[in-house]
Formats: sequence, C-alpha cells, structure tokens
Amino acid sequence: ASLVIATMLASLAWLRGGATSGSDAGGAGGMGSLSPTSLDPADWATLRASAHAVLDASLDKLEAASEGRVWTPVPDDLKEALRAPVPPEDGLAHGELCERLLALLPYGPGNTHPRFFGWVHGSGSPGGVLPELVGAAMNANCGGRDHVGIYVERQVLTWCKEMMGFPASAGGLLVSGTSMATVLALKAARDARLGFDASREGGLAGGPTRLVGYAAQGTHSCIKRALDVLGVGADALRIVPVTDAFTMDVPALHAMVAEDRRRGLTPWLLVATAGSVNVGAIDDLDALADVAEAQGLWMHVDGAFGAAAVLSDEVRPRLRGMGRASSLAFDFHKWLHVNYDCGCVLVRDGDTHLRAFSDRASSLAGGGGGRHSADYLAGNARGLAANAPWPVDLGIELSRGFRALKVWSHLLEHGTRALGAAITANLRHAEHLAALVDKAPTLTRLAPLSLQIVVFRYEPAGLLGGGGGGGGGGG
Repeated sequence: ASLVIATMLASLAWLRGGATSGSDAGGAGGMGSLSPTSLDPADWATLRASAHAVLDASLDKLEAASEGRVWTPVPDDLKEALRAPVPPEDGLAHGELCERLLALLPYGPGNTHPRFFGWVHGSGSPGGVLPELVGAAMNANCGGRDHVGIYVERQVLTWCKEMMGFPASAGGLLVSGTSMATVLALKAARDARLGFDASREGGLAGGPTRLVGYAAQGTHSCIKRALDVLGVGADALRIVPVTDAFTMDVPALHAMVAEDRRRGLTPWLLVATAGSVNVGAIDDLDALADVAEAQGLWMHVDGAFGAAAVLSDEVRPRLRGMGRASSLAFDFHKWLHVNYDCGCVLVRDGDTHLRAFSDRASSLAGGGGGRHSADYLAGNARGLAANAPWPVDLGIELSRGFRALKVWSHLLEHGTRALGAAITANLRHAEHLAALVDKAPTLTRLAPLSLQIVVFRYEPAGLLGGGGGGGGGGG
C-alpha cells in the first residue's frame, strides 16, 4: 500500500514540474526542459518580477492605510467581472493576472484602516505579509507528519498555554477562529461526560441522558451553533440573566442548575465569557470556576477577543480564573492583530482532548496506528510518518494550512509586551470616546465601559418624544 501511495504522490509532483530529458525522469531537481503538463512558469524571471510588483503594491496599500475612505463599495463593473465563467483554456499571462489581483486591493472590508470601528475585526499588521509568502512557498499540509510546520505549531501552543495560565500538559490546536474552537472544545466536553466510546460510536442516541448547559444573556451565537452541530441541540443551552454590568448572575445560575437537576436533566456545561462582543463584559471567572467545580460542570471560556487582554497589566487581574477553565477558545486575528484567520482551542486535560478526536489514541505513544491502523494515515516510529500525535488527532481537519507560521512570526516580531501595551492603549481610546459621548447632548451610553467597546445611542431632540439624550447616561 505504501508503494502505491508513493507512486501516486510522485505522479502529482511530476504534473507540477516533471522534466522531459532522460536523466531527469527518475530524479528530483533536474534541469531538463519542462513537461508540457507542468504548472511551473516557463520564465521564472517574469514570475519574480510579477511577485515583486504585487508585493510592492500590497505594502504601498498598507503604508497608506490611514488615507482615503474606510470602506469602498465594490463597483458594478468589478462585480460583473467576478461573474465571469471558468477561465479560458490557456489561462492568463502573469502581467494580466497581476492586474486582476491588484484590482481587488481597494475593496476589502476596511478593517486595515485606523478609522474602522465596526464589529470586533482585527486590523492585522504589515509584517503579516512576510510569513504568508514563506507559507505559500512551503505549501505545507499541517494536518500531520514530521516536518517543521508541526514543530512551529507546537511552540505556538506552548506559548498560548503559558500566556493563558494553562498547564503544559493541556491539549491545544490552532483553527480558523473561535467558532471552530468552540465546536472542538464542546465535543471534548460532550465525550468526556457521556463516555468516549459511547459518545463517539453511538452518539447521543446511545443513551437517555439529556445534557443541558448554561451561558449568560448576550453570549456569542457560536455557542448555540456548536451545540447544534454536535447534536446536543441549541435548546439545551439555558440563558442565565445578567447583572447591571452585563455579567452572569451567579445566584440565578445556582437556581437554574438546581431546577434542571430536579427535572431529571443533566447539567453538563458552563460557558463563561471573557469579553462579550456586545458590550465587552467579563464574567466573574473565579466565581464561575467555583460553581463548575462544585456542580461537576465543564467550564468553557469564550475569550474570542477578550482573552488576549491577559497581556495587558491593567486587565489581567480581571481575567483571574480563566486558567481554571476546562477549555478556552480565543482568536489571534482580533485584539492580537494577526492576519485572518487564526483561532485557538486549549483543553486543560490533554488526554481528554486526544481521546475526543483521535482514532489512533490507543497506540500513538508507540508510533503505530490505532483502531484504523491499516489506513494510510497510520503513523510510524521514524521518517515523515512519525511525530505523533498529529494535529489531525486533536481536531476534525486533516488538510490544514500553515496557520501557525503567521502567529509565530507575529509574536516574534512584536513580543508580548508590545501587544499588551497596544491593548492597554486601546482601552484609553475607548475611555476617551466614552467621555465624548457623555458630554454630547444627543448621545446616551447604554452599557458601562468594560474593555474597548463603547455602546451608545443617538437621540436627537424630539425623536423619542423627549428632549434629547441629556448625555452622561452610563449603563
């Protein structure tokens, strides 16, 4: 089987750049003429010039990011061009291809502009261009095997555990964002509660247990979506009332858990929020961790953007308790300004994380396969098929890009002190805006300022039947 696979992969390489001269047919890196089926450029100098032109134009755009409109609608002629049929049989010359690529640059969502204030969109950083170039040149599949991409991701995850207060033995994986991270975390939670074999093989139909979870009003929609995807059902999520600070009401939580137990349900999950996307609220994480321990609940922290504030000396004390969570989901592409997309899931019990996803978990330590060891994904003790466990053993994707590279590069370029200082500076921006809102006679704040989200309403005189907003209406 391995010989067949090697032959298949060699055929794929041949399609990319096989040589036609006899001495090159059986070797790598030959200098013979290109095969007519090769996808390599006939003129590398032209490709190099095109690459430089695209890089320069991209950096020019980033250097001038503060100029012009924040968001520019896509013009009708470009929309029409993007409805064109499949490209012509002969493709485009590099010059025309570059024109097509550069024509897209002005029409992004606007989040690279410093006056973009919509939603919780990270701006990225100019330095993010560099790892994208290196990643494209490597074209690494980071689903597994023994290559540098796996080691880079492991180092990034080690850094994440240190930053977020998780033990070195915790499991972790880089994913597209918090939505996917939440699915992985809650699957581990589900399997741990129902039993790994029963949950993974029989699913929810394998027993009568009806799971229920708890989250504060205003919790991100990805929590319900994850419960839907996992077959638990969105209705299994109990919405707990919030305090005047928009944080979970802990006494109300106690009462809801007790009532569900009385009804014969199985309280299982407690979702805490570290920075809600509506108002920036941070739940009392220590208090909720106490509840989770007392009630036997899996505590998951949704830290999509707020968890990154652990790097800010000012916010860190408010995130005390985050390191006690059973799992944590957060994004690099929000407040840490890594280019889209990259999120992270951490699972406190690394063995639980592995058992929730790997089909090879029973014998990974020995380098062999598990339940499906005859499969071509079976590992070896050495060579390219070694280096278990692989990322595929910790999630649902085998085909994975080299996401870790841009996070690794970003952290090396800036360091955690500078990233934390940027977060703290952002808090000052929000305070300044809140003060301006409070002074404005036609604006009213609708929520207390917790992090960097300022919630306010425009109330011109007569619009709401009164004399205007009156200013200063905090919370």
